[in-house]
Amino acid sequence: MTRPHASEPPFPDDIQVHRGAILHFLDDPGNDTDPRPDSLAFLDDGLLVLHRGRVLATGTPEDLIPRLPVGTEVRYWHHGLLVPGFIDTHVHMPQLGVMASYGTQLLDWLNTYTFPHEARFAEGDWARAEAERFTRLLLAHGTTSALVFCTSHAQSVEALFEAAESRNMALTAGKVLMDRFAPESLLDTAERGYRDSLDLLRRWHGRGRLRYAVTPRFAATSTPEQLALAGRLARDCPDALVQTHWAENPAEIQWTRELFPERASYLDVYRHYGLLGDHTVLAHGIHINDHDRAVLAATGTRIAFCPTSNTFLGSGLFDFAGARAAGVPVGLATDVGGGTSLSMLATMAEAYKVCRLRGQTLSPWQAFYLATLGNARVLHLEHSVGSFRDGRHADFLVLDMTGSPLLDMKRPFCQSLQDTLFSLMMLGDDRAVAATFVAGELQHQRPGPSPSQIQTVAPAHHTHPTQGA
Repeated sequence: MTRPHASEPPFPDDIQVHRGAILHFLDDPGNDTDPRPDSLAFLDDGLLVLHRGRVLATGTPEDLIPRLPVGTEVRYWHHGLLVPGFIDTHVHMPQLGVMASYGTQLLDWLNTYTFPHEARFAEGDWARAEAERFTRLLLAHGTTSALVFCTSHAQSVEALFEAAESRNMALTAGKVLMDRFAPESLLDTAERGYRDSLDLLRRWHGRGRLRYAVTPRFAATSTPEQLALAGRLARDCPDALVQTHWAENPAEIQWTRELFPERASYLDVYRHYGLLGDHTVLAHGIHINDHDRAVLAATGTRIAFCPTSNTFLGSGLFDFAGARAAGVPVGLATDVGGGTSLSMLATMAEAYKVCRLRGQTLSPWQAFYLATLGNARVLHLEHSVGSFRDGRHADFLVLDMTGSPLLDMKRPFCQSLQDTLFSLMMLGDDRAVAATFVAGELQHQRPGPSPSQIQTVAPAHHTHPTQGA
């Protein structure tokens, strides 16, 4: 074994080591050109040391190589930027086949495309095949954790959790609660929806890295009785999450007012039934006012900003700056299948454009923070994922600026880390993801030659390439 620095113990033999540029966030960097001091850590050439699926250390080769056992293999990612795994705060597993469906707004889109497609999940084999496809595609796009809608069929949740468990992914998901205004094949009853959700919660919540989310589709498709029972579930299991849709489309908002005339507002419907709080994520929140933002901030309720679906369905432009100024926690989300890509890089790009159309901006620092530590905080996962702090699960991806012709063209013109991040978020897609690791295990590698090499620690404390990976 090599001799470590006197003040530092040697690493154990059963470690994994990756070398390349390393970036992760320690806190919110703000949304200015320059990130707030001490909000991020960046190493132009760093080592990420893993032990039994968790981060053991990050640092420079000069500091860490002396602590590595002789013969340790180091995977060196040329042109690679290692970042924590992306996290998606709102996505629909059963809607992959609904992506890019032409020409309608929200309510017509649900009836024309989404409901018929989701009805197929009554077939167990279909549900399992789609859950496998969904988790594979998430990983191919660099997403290792997500808050996920299933369908109203309990087996859709079972299928997703089984697929996620086989890959050790940190997914949170729930059975859709919907007992009115949908096809008969998708409807449950208030009592059956409650019972199925409770059974799934007891079976899966806290099992490994999986968690359950109480999941009313949105207020209009649940009776008051069902919403009351959803609130009961949330109250009885306070560490479970709540996810639903809110204030996405003007017609949806008007419909909700008509269905709940006794409530002061759409948001008041959820508050009345006990569905607001710091474990609740409301997707969209586009057409809202200052009073709504004040209620969200006071209760800790989160919003999932879904830029690609908001523009694709013509729903509107989310007021990102207004939410932040009011103290509302905001996450970033793909919202597939209304959203048009599972890529968080593409989602960052569309979020930037939405902000620009509102006379605002989204810095690359803030965008990458949202996709990692920021979204982890929204989902109460910051103590396990979202950064490379010691002890976190080793969920990470390798971004490659040579991954597509446009990125490779732009690479020589990137004069700073900010330039590189902005190019990745504006020009990147799944081709920029060279590899995705979950708890230290390789779960996806881009087809073609690997951009990494294996190096071996020699007794003289130096590494040298020995073979291609």
